[in-house]
Amino acid sequence: MELESAALKVRAVEFIALSVPLGTGKAYGMSKSLAAGRQSTLVRLTLEDGTTGYGEAWGMPAVNKAYLPFLSGYLEGCDVFDIEHAFGRILARHYHFGLQNGMMHAISGIDVAAKDAQGKLLGLSVARLLGGQRLRHVPIYASGGYMTQTPAADYRPQIERMAEAGHKAVKIKIGLSPASDEERMGIAREVLGDDVEILADINTNYTYDIALEAMERLKPFRPGWIEEPLCPQDLDGYGRLRARASLPIAAGEALYTVHDFKRLVECGGADILQPDLSLCGGFWQGRKIAELAHASHLRLSPHVWGGAVGLAAALHYIASLPVFPHADNIPKPVLLEYDLGDNPLRTELLKSPIIVEDGCIAVPEGSGLGIEIDEEAVARYAVD
Repeated sequence: MELESAALKVRAVEFIALSVPLGTGKAYGMSKSLAAGRQSTLVRLTLEDGTTGYGEAWGMPAVNKAYLPFLSGYLEGCDVFDIEHAFGRILARHYHFGLQNGMMHAISGIDVAAKDAQGKLLGLSVARLLGGQRLRHVPIYASGGYMTQTPAADYRPQIERMAEAGHKAVKIKIGLSPASDEERMGIAREVLGDDVEILADINTNYTYDIALEAMERLKPFRPGWIEEPLCPQDLDGYGRLRARASLPIAAGEALYTVHDFKRLVECGGADILQPDLSLCGGFWQGRKIAELAHASHLRLSPHVWGGAVGLAAALHYIASLPVFPHADNIPKPVLLEYDLGDNPLRTELLKSPIIVEDGCIAVPEGSGLGIEIDEEAVARYAVD
């Protein structure tokens, strides 16, 4: 198929702020705080020929939208297949803005939308654009066991629902204290049984000494990994902790671009890298991070805690990853994080919602991300 050059140029980029309050008494979250609602920024990128791509940007929508006029000056009129060069130019010229901020959130969502549009133009899935689609179905871990306003009453029922659903891999929230971690992990192992892989997320609430104590207490329960035990800035602590800990360490959801991940790898701080495509730089940087993990012989498992578009993006990302260093037998496949919390932005935003069946999610078929946005749902949750 021959594509006209003029038709490939970006006509417009739009940011749509989405927000859903959870209601009184329904807040849930992590060791550091609870969320009273869910929010996201839906990105709509339109080409001159009318082709539309969708992405999702992390963070506060108002902040993302503040960057849009600045970014549009670089992107409008840009060939969609050249858009990564525009991103590189932005970072090179405006290095004093930094990387760990809303500008990178916005670029991330725009890049996902651009890849969606590219796939639609070529009639290819995003997974094939990224390097070839190896998987048709991606295994998940169920992310739940959240902190709530009444944790003593709410925690065990969450775990029991996980058990009833038959999830083979789950993640729970810990990080209040080493004693609390031991209690929460003990309940999870008791309810879920010996065969379920249990991952545990501290959400950066510990210092090195507390994290080391917590990991020693948790070792008898055989967690699959301990996630974000330390602050992202504590690279020395991550290196020291991994050198002494006997449990795998996962980290990276708060890191931006391959440069942040390179520093984490160089200090020997993690066994599993966890880029979030909605903030790390989209597929543009996600591919580079995957290549870093590949070259460093580390596992990778993307972080996902947003809406349906981000979930679809992560599916295509995982589906495109190489199997190396494994061959026919894969001891631990790359897992997709599937959030169990109430979130209409995940369950209602698509005309055909993404659902879990037999512990896996089918990679959406069709060109681009393979999804169709429900505009009525967008209008329902859009805010000024």
